[in-house]
Amino acid sequence: MTPTLYLGPRNYSSWSLRPWLVLRWGNINFEEQFIALDQPGYGRGQIVAVKAVSPNGKVPALQHNGTTIWDSLAISEWAAEQNAELWPHDPAVRAVARAATAEMHAGFEGIRREMPMNIQRRKTHDQWSEDTERDLSRLFELWQNCRTTYADVGPWLFGTRSIADAFYTPVATRLRTYDIGLDDVCQAYVNTLLQDQDFQAWEHDCVSDVWDKPGYPVLDKLYDE
Repeated sequence: MTPTLYLGPRNYSSWSLRPWLVLRWGNINFEEQFIALDQPGYGRGQIVAVKAVSPNGKVPALQHNGTTIWDSLAISEWAAEQNAELWPHDPAVRAVARAATAEMHAGFEGIRREMPMNIQRRKTHDQWSEDTERDLSRLFELWQNCRTTYADVGPWLFGTRSIADAFYTPVATRLRTYDIGLDDVCQAYVNTLLQDQDFQAWEHDCVSDVWDKPGYPVLDKLYDE
């Protein structure tokens, strides 16, 4: 039976983009179902259409053969069980790649809070909170260390493309959206992520939505008013 991946809007849902890329990179056939999130219950895990397919009321969620997986990292690990090429072959490198992925999955709260993903948006912002500045410093440190260590293997975070890259792709879009200055190493890595054909397919189909219907929160806007 073909798995079904339930997703939020392409332009905004960083969590949805991650496993979508992983499944594409793993050559895993799947059906995609997008769910509008500008509905009552947004932000509280209470959207009826999402609750119908995901026990925690959030997307992404993957359903396959009667099993539901409702977390982006768990979906990605499921995909890696179908295709081992999604993690580095070397056990030591694979362990570090998992640590880098888990750090993205659980951390960088300042970036998430102050730099919401909006792939189509372009905005210059000069001042960030202390938390976000700390997150950016850690992000760049991690990227520089990994790219320096694995530069001779290839252009991805650990040389070859892996789940780690899928988890950092939404961050790359944020850095572009908010015009964050990068050194040559980090810029080259961002270019690698954003020039990936599967990411570009996702980006091509993005539709902006100001989410300003009465009673719904405005998540973000394409341009400032």
